[in-house]
Amino acid sequence: MSTAPAPTAPTAADLLDFARSVAADAAVVGDLPLDPEGRTWVRLEGPGGCEAWLIGWPPGAETGWHDHGGSYGVFVTAAGELTEQSLSVPLPSEGWRSLELAEGLDRKRVLPEGVGRAFGRNHVHQVTNNSPATHAVSVHAYYPPLPLIRRYSRKGSTLRLEIVERPEEW
Repeated sequence: MSTAPAPTAPTAADLLDFARSVAADAAVVGDLPLDPEGRTWVRLEGPGGCEAWLIGWPPGAETGWHDHGGSYGVFVTAAGELTEQSLSVPLPSEGWRSLELAEGLDRKRVLPEGVGRAFGRNHVHQVTNNSPATHAVSVHAYYPPLPLIRRYSRKGSTLRLEIVERPEEW
């Protein structure tokens, strides 16, 4: 009796290729309903069992500081421009409520249309559409599918865990 091989997890490069492909598909990006007041999203079929989303960002929209519950991922700007603020070191995913961050850990990236990035399992960031007038659209993919999202507040150099969201709450 032969057994089918276990599926292999998509790599970060696989996820980035997928996100770039979707971001370049004007029909898919153009079909996303946009709301002037809040972010909108639709779930996508991604490679290898990943979780994938197409997200619309009205002017001024932002995520707040968060992580992806131990999943690695990617995002690519499909329209407009997004700004990512992140920390240059991976943080422990559990066992703390508040951290005092050392100086020099903050990183800022501007991701115009067609530009994306991959990130690891312990990545903490926030993403913002800083445009005063233009919607942005982006493609996101995560593996394994998000088990949770931890949301943080940031005051100066202090990062504080505020809430843990589970998929049934999204």
